[in-house]
Amino acid sequence: MLGRLNLDAIPTDPITLGGLISGTLGILTVIGLLFYFKRWKWLYRNWLTSLDPKRIGVMYIVIALLMLLRGAADAVMMRTQQALSSGDSQGILSADQFQQVFSAHGTIMIFFVAMGLMFGLINWIVPLQIGARDVAFPFLNSVSFWLFAAGAILVNVSLGVGEFSAAGWLAYPPLSGLEYSPGVGVDYWIWALQIAGVGSLLAGINFFVTILKMRRAGMTLMKMPMFTWSVLTSMILVIFAFPILTATLGMLSLDRLLGMHFFTSDFGGNPMMYVNLIWAWGHPEVYILILPAFGIFSEVVATFSRKRLFGYTSMVIALIAITFLSFIVWLHHFFTMGAGANVNAFFGIMTMVIAIPTGVKVFNWLFTMYRGKITFATPMLWFLGFVIIFTIGGMAGVLMAVPPADFQVHNSLFLVAHFHSMVVGGVLFGFFAGLTYWFPKIFGFKLNERLGRYAVFCWIGGFILAFVPLYILGLMGATRRLDHYDASMGWQGLFIVAGVGGAIIMVGIGFQILQLAYSILMREENSDLTGDPWDGRTLEWATSSPPQIYNFAHVPPVSDRDAFWALKQAKTSSSEKLHYESIRLPKNSPVGMIIAAFSIMGGFALIWHIWWLAVACLVGLIVTIIIRVSDEHTEYTLPASKVRKLEEEQYV
Repeated sequence: MLGRLNLDAIPTDPITLGGLISGTLGILTVIGLLFYFKRWKWLYRNWLTSLDPKRIGVMYIVIALLMLLRGAADAVMMRTQQALSSGDSQGILSADQFQQVFSAHGTIMIFFVAMGLMFGLINWIVPLQIGARDVAFPFLNSVSFWLFAAGAILVNVSLGVGEFSAAGWLAYPPLSGLEYSPGVGVDYWIWALQIAGVGSLLAGINFFVTILKMRRAGMTLMKMPMFTWSVLTSMILVIFAFPILTATLGMLSLDRLLGMHFFTSDFGGNPMMYVNLIWAWGHPEVYILILPAFGIFSEVVATFSRKRLFGYTSMVIALIAITFLSFIVWLHHFFTMGAGANVNAFFGIMTMVIAIPTGVKVFNWLFTMYRGKITFATPMLWFLGFVIIFTIGGMAGVLMAVPPADFQVHNSLFLVAHFHSMVVGGVLFGFFAGLTYWFPKIFGFKLNERLGRYAVFCWIGGFILAFVPLYILGLMGATRRLDHYDASMGWQGLFIVAGVGGAIIMVGIGFQILQLAYSILMREENSDLTGDPWDGRTLEWATSSPPQIYNFAHVPPVSDRDAFWALKQAKTSSSEKLHYESIRLPKNSPVGMIIAAFSIMGGFALIWHIWWLAVACLVGLIVTIIIRVSDEHTEYTLPASKVRKLEEEQYV
């Protein structure tokens, strides 16, 4: 009846129990507060069932930030283990626990932090930047979010029921096969990623269509804001890359569920085929994340330099070049696997070539700053931190693009330091800059600048202290996934320094939490009544802060790349127009939540081999979708009189 599920699935080790108890207490506290303040109906109507992309974006970011805390806690445990586990000391984690924490950290930070922050900011800003009132498929947007949330929930369920994968964040066979991972950990990994990945693919299609079909009249492709361009290229990568992930996870799951042999070492299987497929998705995934961050930096640098972005056309060409080249560099992840000198040479050259358009973008940002009237607000400080850390990581990446050099540092901590320089210094710093930059647009008040600066400096200093030692340790021979080492290696001092750096990063996270809490308390003092707190250049600043559900009562005309800047220079304003018209908007829908609930239960059933529940959830999904597509009343009309009233109240 319950498949493999039994009482042995409940964890007994103190660290896992501590995480489970603290997480449960947090959830119970939130539930208690919702009952105490009688906010359940408000939460359901205004948030959980909303199809407004701005609110969906907020929910993406809330989950991503919560998962960031989980991922950071995993990082602290790993760094503590490596600092203490030398010689006779065994540290705080067992070898199996360390591998589970390592796998969970990578999975959470890429799939549920970086992807969540990315889609959150895209939902916030892209419709506003292109002058649209909504996305192309509002209901699909809700489903995408709820599938993302379902995957995040499954990852955390593994804390309390069973275990998580110990096969690394990309789960290479044969380690992820039944022979070496007979438990449910790899299955949790597969189905969490499979469900969230389908959501990401649907979101990619949605925003690709939104950008191509819903731009304001006059906004040609070469008049789009650079953030929108970066999102367009990123969504192209999503559409082409995520089906590879879906197919790869499907085949691995069939190997485990039905005893097939896609990736085994016998019966015609080939583990190296999995490595090829996962990196054919995995390397474009890095650029799926970094391209929107590049777009954010383009907006931030132009705004805070009070200058038009330098080299717009070359920036667009660079984005397109990165999009194409990102699909022909995947093999540099396994130069040591025996593909041959010619293959290695080709992928090594392509890896060096892809650095060129990235360099073009960095130089264009610096030229934008040149002779600009620069304001060093918090978003600009995140950019400067990015330049420092990303440049260090980029030089290390070009070094590893040389196959003989890669043979020396492959699978070492040198690679770990390089990857984190790209993903933290590039992706995470970019999204933090975007959050700070666009926060007043979505919530109507600024984040505290002083606490934001403290957070930036802690992140930059802490990161350098945490990861420069890893470059050195990698050159000294320290490998990835290392949970214990001999004292005679002389590594412990550097691991301790790296641990101190990690602690400083945690202080930075503490400042960010304090910044948010303090800013909410002082929101009246920091409120934005203009809709344009930074003297922005693009259309999102042409509406109120926060925007109405329909974004624009009057969509401003577009005649320039910096559309709102051109309007301000012409001393015109869309609010001067007095004619209002009725607006069609999508109705709220709980169907996304229902689909997510069936997905969570279905994934859980497949993990634990509860076949009757898996079939029931599949039937439930099909019936839910049929009911939804049969519903012809999915929109409502906001009358012109109501639009007028909302606009007049907004600007009183």
